[in-house]
Amino acid sequence: MEKALREILQDAVKRMIETGVGPIEIEVPKDEGFGDLSTPVAMGLAKMLKKAPRKIAEEIVSHIDRGDTFERIDIAGPGFINFTFTRSFICRELGELLTESETFLTENVGNGKKVQIEFVSANPTGPLHLGHGRGAAVGAALANLLQETGYRIEKEFYINDAGKQVKMLGLSVFAKYQALCGREYPFPEDGYRGYYIDDLAAEFKATFGNRFVDTAFNEVAADFIDFSYTKMLDLIKKDLEDFGAIFDTWQSERELYAAGEVEQTLDDLRTKGYIFEHDGATWFRTSDLGDDKDRVLIKKDGDYTYFTPDIAYHRKKLEKGFDELIDIWGADHHGYIPRMQAAVQALGHPRESLRVVLVQIVSLLKGGQPVQMSKRAGEFITLREVMDEIGPDTTKFLFLTRRSDSHLDVDIEVAKAQSSENPVFYVQYAHARINSIFDKARESGFDRHTLASFDGTLFNDEEMRIVKKLLYYPMMLRGAALAREPHRITFYLQELAGLFHPYYHRHRVITEDIELTKARLALCEAIMVALKHGSKILGVSSPEKM
Repeated sequence: MEKALREILQDAVKRMIETGVGPIEIEVPKDEGFGDLSTPVAMGLAKMLKKAPRKIAEEIVSHIDRGDTFERIDIAGPGFINFTFTRSFICRELGELLTESETFLTENVGNGKKVQIEFVSANPTGPLHLGHGRGAAVGAALANLLQETGYRIEKEFYINDAGKQVKMLGLSVFAKYQALCGREYPFPEDGYRGYYIDDLAAEFKATFGNRFVDTAFNEVAADFIDFSYTKMLDLIKKDLEDFGAIFDTWQSERELYAAGEVEQTLDDLRTKGYIFEHDGATWFRTSDLGDDKDRVLIKKDGDYTYFTPDIAYHRKKLEKGFDELIDIWGADHHGYIPRMQAAVQALGHPRESLRVVLVQIVSLLKGGQPVQMSKRAGEFITLREVMDEIGPDTTKFLFLTRRSDSHLDVDIEVAKAQSSENPVFYVQYAHARINSIFDKARESGFDRHTLASFDGTLFNDEEMRIVKKLLYYPMMLRGAALAREPHRITFYLQELAGLFHPYYHRHRVITEDIELTKARLALCEAIMVALKHGSKILGVSSPEKM
């Protein structure tokens, strides 16, 4: 419906402006009394045409042939154009949804644009926590969404396997190992705690015995670090696989150093005049590129800052020919965005080549009360614990019920409830409920493959409202892709389920009237198609029975 209107408006505007205009904004009016779709395009053209928006709106409308597409076209306020579609047009669109669902529901807005999405990228120093899980849900759903709408996608996990964090992991395991071997060794003050350190130390001892007793950590650091972070990375990969977050590539930070990428990046920045020395440190002139101050790349002691390998990493991404890089970070990294975009610009690419999606923290509740920290992990609740408690589907869906940059509360009791309070149950039950309707329909001799011949004149007002909601799906999906916001799909599915369940309770779908039954089955089939399509993008299953 929106796509058809967009083409009609583009044609009408081209009659007024030969070159036409860019994308035309189309929206769903908040008050359905204003019609089915609305556009403020006339107001956007006022400056160019040097006319009052209302006059432009009148001219646009004069170039539109209502035919059997529009029941009404109204001009409201300063120049909004409101469109009400005919029932026959709406029902034809519903028929197309049923017969050509794959092409009807989605649109190629990416046109093959290459996009890399880097997400989770947790330090391999402990299990994944809820924040990582939310990032995984957002990243995987965004990748599915963009791939479905015509983008070429690569999903990457950046492994921080160099630097202080993994060294501290190795030292923590070393200390526990010495204790298991009967030796006293002070546990590092900033060491990692929790069950997994004990488990790693026990596994190390089972593998190597007492071989490393009475040795200094510096002499065997590589053995403990490599063993520990590799085991943790395997655990992270298993959790992500069970969660449905599958990556195409895994980029090691160590490999950047080994391949000379970090030094080459510094050489490039020096050549371009962005590097200077001050107080014994090496600095990057990020303030010339939109950052609030210059940044240190090499400290006085010769160590690199975190920023340095990150620049090399993004340089490597850009060299792979991506049109856009999307990084999904925790919200606490907000201040890191300007300096990273400055680096992208210094490397010869537009700042906009890097888009950062921020993910806020998740608070776990049980019956409205905060859940205490995990006894097993030591300092946080793991993603695995929550997946085991409520399942991957429910976890993913709940993580996507709000904008990623807004705080999220997840209540375990609500997540387990089989009621309308549980959003994922509400959506999945709508799909299962419709599937059971079709089981009964088959027993009554109805074939779902003949439903495209339904009689749309039999739809009541409530049914027409649902049909229009279904026809808004492609518009929603397109907007979600362009805005890089997969949570819009979650909102839509909840709203669609919220229309279906009350309808189901008020109206019998299978009746003695064959034509009415066919029309209602066609409506149910279309709902089922939309629910399944949206859920698949979110990475959530659509069960046939519940």
